[in-house]
Amino acid sequence: MTAAPRPARYEDLLDLPENMVGEIIAGQMHTQPRPAPAHALATSNLGVELGQPFGRGRGGPGGWWILDEPELHLNADILVPDLAGWRRERMPVLPKTAWFEMAPDWVCEVLSPATARTDRILKLPRYAAAGIAHCWLIDPEVRTLEAFANQDGHWLLLGTWGGDDEASIDPFAAVPLSLAGLWVD
Repeated sequence: MTAAPRPARYEDLLDLPENMVGEIIAGQMHTQPRPAPAHALATSNLGVELGQPFGRGRGGPGGWWILDEPELHLNADILVPDLAGWRRERMPVLPKTAWFEMAPDWVCEVLSPATARTDRILKLPRYAAAGIAHCWLIDPEVRTLEAFANQDGHWLLLGTWGGDDEASIDPFAAVPLSLAGLWVD
């Protein structure tokens, strides 16, 4: 008789090599390598595009914390979105811990062949259940951004943009976003 595998623990994440990102979803460890260049560029440039007007209030309303790869402790799951944002009115100061127990107001996952299935099938429902109001999915290979709003624990597609589109997308609709800067030329 084979013993059932034990549920993953936080210590398992700490034991991962530095070139791996780990998450615990429904008690199971999920790992993937650090992002490829096209993925990293999309994430970095989106953080810059949103961080100036919304995080720093330069050319926009401010009022947000926009962070790369925050570690979220949501119920029993430990999730690491590519980007996440909290309205400062909900979270006036950042926690002193290395993780966040308060669900963000917005998350963004940049899809890759290694992460798309996990992001869409496992993580999106957990984000909705945690009460996260907005989620964006970016696919740098096909150059698209999908935006969703949480309605009663389910995601409603707000729209899909691609290529060189310029769009005003909730929750950051106050400042148009040019998608051209997210893609590798």
